[in-house]
Amino acid sequence: MATKSNPKTSMISSWRATPREDWNLNHWHIALLNFFSTTFGKTVPLHCKNERIPYVNQWSGNVWVVSYASIPLCLHQLYALHVGSNLGPYAVFVFYSFSYGSILLYLLCLTGRLGYIYGYLDGDKHERDGVPDIGVGKVVASFYKTCVLRLAFSTYLSYDPNKTPVQMSWTWLLLEVSLYGLMSDFWFYCYHRLMHEVSFLWKYHRTHHLTKHPNGLLSVYADHEQEFLDLVGVETATYLTLRLIGLPMGFFEWWICLVYALVTEVGGHTGLRIHMIAPSPVSWLWQWLGVELVMEDHDLHHRTGWRTSHNYGKQTRFWDHLFGTCADRIESAPANVDYSTPVHFPLF
Repeated sequence: MATKSNPKTSMISSWRATPREDWNLNHWHIALLNFFSTTFGKTVPLHCKNERIPYVNQWSGNVWVVSYASIPLCLHQLYALHVGSNLGPYAVFVFYSFSYGSILLYLLCLTGRLGYIYGYLDGDKHERDGVPDIGVGKVVASFYKTCVLRLAFSTYLSYDPNKTPVQMSWTWLLLEVSLYGLMSDFWFYCYHRLMHEVSFLWKYHRTHHLTKHPNGLLSVYADHEQEFLDLVGVETATYLTLRLIGLPMGFFEWWICLVYALVTEVGGHTGLRIHMIAPSPVSWLWQWLGVELVMEDHDLHHRTGWRTSHNYGKQTRFWDHLFGTCADRIESAPANVDYSTPVHFPLF
């Protein structure tokens, strides 16, 4: 197969056209779970750069996150009421890891479907990259590491077997979720910019930047060192920071924060041609301050490389504005956004 002859830096994705008897378990894994942003024989709409871009209602992104984050919380609470005892740490880790993976899988399928409605950014110049021949196994492994690592550390650090979901800190929830995005952005900005500007660190980030036009699944295409920093380092530093300033940040509140982070991370790698602000309870505030993050921001970041980059944030552009690393938007430039007929990010 082509996977044996491709260089390590290749983004060639030809394996879907090869005979299926040549596929291994990783190829079948991606195919059976429908981890594709495109379908053979189906045309993606193309748009020129100055064509108006649809605006997505801010509240619809928040509704999506809260709805899907609430499902495992409700099931957990129902179990506790029915059985009369709470889930133990191991059971919580397994259950919420599975839930996180299910949300990620559905989000990938949903954004892939939306691509055939709205098209993709820079679509008149380049199609979205597929899963590369030499990276099929890496992508499958990274998908599961995303679910396992984040939930392993959040369970270990914050789960209290004496509390059920209804006992989370409701008084502090909105503040915690809002500050989580900002503080997560700070830690991510620092390490992400260092990855680009320090030569010996760039080698750990280079694999992720091989894709200049990523799809949602390639948000997890990275080397082990970056994966650990993304999935464990940034999230744990954020959690500990919020605890340090006196916020309760229990497991269930952290779970909601992680789902918010997931939607923004995947959305930023889909390249969907929609003007969607990263979901947050205070996205209206970020927009008013002019530091909101939209789909195009991270897409523009991927088209650059070492020491020539910008848009380092992943939840807002607060730190990019503060440190002067924002890039001008092209298709999401203010004059190009169609605010007259807002669209919704669909629940189903």
